[in-house]
Amino acid sequence: MSPALNQQISTNSSNFESEDALLAVSGIGFDYENVPILAEVSISVDRGEFVALVGPSGCGKSTLLNLISGVLEAKEGSINTNGLVGRAERLGNVSYMQQNDLLLPWRTVAGTCRLGLELKGVGKAESNERVERLAELFDIADVLDHMPWQLSGGMRQRVALLRAVLPDNLVLLLDEPFGALDAITRRSLQQWLLNVLDTADKAVVLVTHDVDEAILLADRILVMAPEPGRIIADIKVDFEAKTDTEDISMSLEFNKIRTNILHLLSHQESVR
Repeated sequence: MSPALNQQISTNSSNFESEDALLAVSGIGFDYENVPILAEVSISVDRGEFVALVGPSGCGKSTLLNLISGVLEAKEGSINTNGLVGRAERLGNVSYMQQNDLLLPWRTVAGTCRLGLELKGVGKAESNERVERLAELFDIADVLDHMPWQLSGGMRQRVALLRAVLPDNLVLLLDEPFGALDAITRRSLQQWLLNVLDTADKAVVLVTHDVDEAILLADRILVMAPEPGRIIADIKVDFEAKTDTEDISMSLEFNKIRTNILHLLSHQESVR
C-alpha cells in the first residue's frame, strides 16, 4: 500500500508566522550591483519542520540562505531566527552547511567537528565528549582521527553535517548537501538524514535542485521563480511516515507532486 498523502498547493507565498516559528523571513529583498536578486520573499518555518526550496538556477535560493545565516545583509525586510533579528546576532547562531563541505585539511575529523563549539567558547573536554557521543549516530566514530583527504564523499558529507549540528542551534540551513554524490550514496544519505533529524526539533531549510529529494525529505516545498527571485508556490507534503524513501518514491502520490512541481518549473523556464 502506498503511503497516504495530504497535499496542499498555494500559488502564493502562504507563509504566515505561527507561534511555533523558529525562522520568520518577511518581505526580504536583495540586490547585487543594482540587479534585483530577491524581491518580497517571506517564509516561516516552525520548530520540527523541514522546508525545501526548489527553483531554476539563478533564482536566489543560495542567496536566501546566505541572508538568513547572516553571511549577507538584506536590503529590505526582516529576518528573525528564534528571537535573533540582527545580522551580527545570527552569525554563529544559525547552523549552515554550504554546498562545499569546507572541511579543514589541517584538522582531523574530530578537530573539524569541534570548530563550531570552540567558537562558542565550549571547552575542549566537553567538545570532545559531544563529538564522540554524536559520532556514533552519524556513523563516523571510526574515522574521528582521520584527515579529510582520507574520507569518501559520503563520509565527508556526514562530517560536515555533524559539524553543523553540534553547536545545537535551532535553525539548520542545508545548501545542496548531497549534490556531488552518486545516486546510490545520495539515496542512502537521504534516509539517514531523515533518521538523524527525526527528533532534532529544529527548523530546517534545504536548498536542492533535485525535486525528488525535496519531496522525500521535506514537510513543505517552496517553489521559486527568477528575475527577481520570489516564491510562487507553497506545497505541503504530508506522508504518514518516511521510514522507507524507496517505497514513497514509487507511489502514485509522489509522482503527482513531482509532476506539479516540474510543471511549475518548466513554465518559469518558458517565460524567461
